Amino acid sequence: MIGSREERLGRLRSNPDARVLIVGGGINGISTLRELALQGVDVTLIEKKDFTSGASAASSHMVHGGVRYLENGEFRLVKESLQERNRLLKNAPHLVKPLRTTIPIFSVFSGILSAPLRFLTHSSGKPKERGAFLIKVGLILYDTFGRAGKSMPKHQFWGKKKSLKNFPDMNQDVKFTASYFDASMESPERLAIEVLSDAVSHSNANAVNYVSLIGKSAGGVLLKDELSGEEFEFKADLVINATGPWTDMTNALLGESTKYMGGTKGSHIVVDNPRLLEACDGREIFFENNDGRIVLMYPLLGRVLIGTTDIKVDMGEEIYCTEEEIDYFIDLVKLVYPSIEVNRDQIVYKYSGVRPLPAADDLAPGFVSRDYRIELTKPMSSEFGLLSLVGGKWTTFRALGEHLADEAMKLTGDQRKLTTTDMPIGGGLNYPKTDSEVASWLKTNSSGISTDRAKQLLERYGTKAAELIAQIAVNGESMVSDHYSDVELKYLVETEGVSQLADLIYRRTNIGFVGGFDSDQLQQIADLVAKSLGWEKSETKAQIESIELDKVLA
Repeated sequence: MIGSREERLGRLRSNPDARVLIVGGGINGISTLRELALQGVDVTLIEKKDFTSGASAASSHMVHGGVRYLENGEFRLVKESLQERNRLLKNAPHLVKPLRTTIPIFSVFSGILSAPLRFLTHSSGKPKERGAFLIKVGLILYDTFGRAGKSMPKHQFWGKKKSLKNFPDMNQDVKFTASYFDASMESPERLAIEVLSDAVSHSNANAVNYVSLIGKSAGGVLLKDELSGEEFEFKADLVINATGPWTDMTNALLGESTKYMGGTKGSHIVVDNPRLLEACDGREIFFENNDGRIVLMYPLLGRVLIGTTDIKVDMGEEIYCTEEEIDYFIDLVKLVYPSIEVNRDQIVYKYSGVRPLPAADDLAPGFVSRDYRIELTKPMSSEFGLLSLVGGKWTTFRALGEHLADEAMKLTGDQRKLTTTDMPIGGGLNYPKTDSEVASWLKTNSSGISTDRAKQLLERYGTKAAELIAQIAVNGESMVSDHYSDVELKYLVETEGVSQLADLIYRRTNIGFVGGFDSDQLQQIADLVAKSLGWEKSETKAQIESIELDKVLA
């Protein structure tokens, strides 16, 4: 477990130095922390806001190789992504699940001539629809890259008749559907928290949210507690800049002028639309919009996630899901399911983030590489060395963290002692694989609560659920939202570094994602957090108002 923020902040103040300081608590910074912690390196991570509250919180919830990256010639990235997808299915089986993905196809040969041009020049030109032939070739390659290390079913092609039989609400103009398997993560933030928990279980590693880097100091760097305003110095031999889209801004604070980044905005909406949910048939529907942008609909937690856009942005601008983007999402559903109405009243959540993409001049957003690289921004010196991470995606976080940690250890002189390739993550340790193993685990660990509730907690937290189940068995519980109880929420607040109400609602749970609270429930959750963290009534009120404002502006 992570423990309380105050305890970790106290450690940071009393021991203001480390071999390595990681700036940025997204999934890639957290993964690098885990890698270094396991090698015995003295390492600290800081995050200006909450863990995984930036780019890492704005994903499409997919763990995938990126079939469309083949068109860009990014074969190395696709191969690594598929390998890491397979490893996550094995190492975090409670959080990463296989997902059938279906592509509706409306032409046969379209794109055959334009695709090689896109591959060679990375110029988008006038969008050309990708036809069945081109998609078939791509999926054959995808199968080839993805089958090593885990037996995933090969892709399938259905003709018009079978497609419409299985998807009766689909656009009648469909000529084929292609289906293949990738994977999904119901809650990316929970996966990150479990990686973080694994890291800080080692005494040589620390991580504190709501602490920012604000500049250099005579002895190293200057940090700021964002909640109290206190500033203090910290010394490290090596600083790793893992702040994603903000990398250049962070380097500027350290006196280094860089122009590494050129991120694009991606927005999503989550809708409560039972008919659309049923039409998706438990699959991700992955398709091409009229503008050539690859988009998706994905059934998740009883809702449907719709996304995403790919818009170049200035990091000085406010990032939010615009009305124009919502119109875009509503219109794209009609391409596949013209008879199903989606409207604004059905939106329960919307979010935006900036992809940490490398600067790419005038290259069209869809052709900017999703791969990563590591820059030695400042060599090791009497002051400190500086490594900058450029790029990175959710699926490859383990491999990226391994690579970044190895580059860091080359500079610090430390040695790798073990690999995380086959290492379980959090509650993935000893997770039951078969129905009989699940039944056995529940029989052993569900004493005092219902089997159904114990199974829900096992699926949510993996084998780490045993401790929470034991607490519920002793204290009893009362449901606060549709799927979370008072004891469960209190446990998360006190063991997972929660400092703000939003941390709990949006990142430790899925309550916010599904729109799972009304004003009374929000007050109840806020009161529970207030009791655990010692808030005054004025602070509790301010936290509630912040959540209500987030719902309006997100």
